Amino acid sequence: MRWVITGASRGIGLEFVRQLAARGEEVIAAARDANNVALAAIVKKSEGRVRALACDVTNDQSVRKFARELGDVEVDVLVNNAGVGGKWQGFEELDLEEVKRTFDVNALGPIRVTRALVPQILKGKTRRIVHITSGMGSIADNSSGGAYGYRMSKAALNMANKSFSVDYKDKGVVAVVMNPGWVATDMGGDKAPLPVEDSVKLMLARIDALTPAENGAFLNYKGGVFPY
Repeated sequence: MRWVITGASRGIGLEFVRQLAARGEEVIAAARDANNVALAAIVKKSEGRVRALACDVTNDQSVRKFARELGDVEVDVLVNNAGVGGKWQGFEELDLEEVKRTFDVNALGPIRVTRALVPQILKGKTRRIVHITSGMGSIADNSSGGAYGYRMSKAALNMANKSFSVDYKDKGVVAVVMNPGWVATDMGGDKAPLPVEDSVKLMLARIDALTPAENGAFLNYKGGVFPY
């Protein structure tokens, strides 16, 4: 199968590329820095199965160029992983420009990429789209407040996927959002309890097993669903 992974130069995205390459899958790794050293090492070892292409999910021109460089190919699975945490500020201190930037990356970025790649996805065998969201984007689960920009951006991503899943259901697309857990990456921080290898391994198992019945669902990395 052919996979497209965004935000592929670090953290969860890089681990997706690493594990998929080890499985022998064909991977297009999209990153603002396509020449990242860790990503380049995976590309070199992959014997042509992994390609790294530049893609800034906040830039329409960059996303369109990425789609053109991909060419007229089938995309079986798109994983929209690129994201930022933004500033976690209290309500009175909110930097609204930073909130806009966080929203642009986390909510609008996946829309840009998905829209640009719809032709390739519709040619794919499995037609799966997975947006990496967060449990912090759950309205029902929010009992601690704060993190306005991050929470809002992920909640918006969840809603966008829900609408898309309805609109493209008849085309055989299975589109979900998935909570990766609190993962030990640069974004997750040192206190995060979940190793990135374990999070990605469990998410891949869920992606591999996706069925049309889960279209539009908010899935948890280790099983079950998350409340919207």
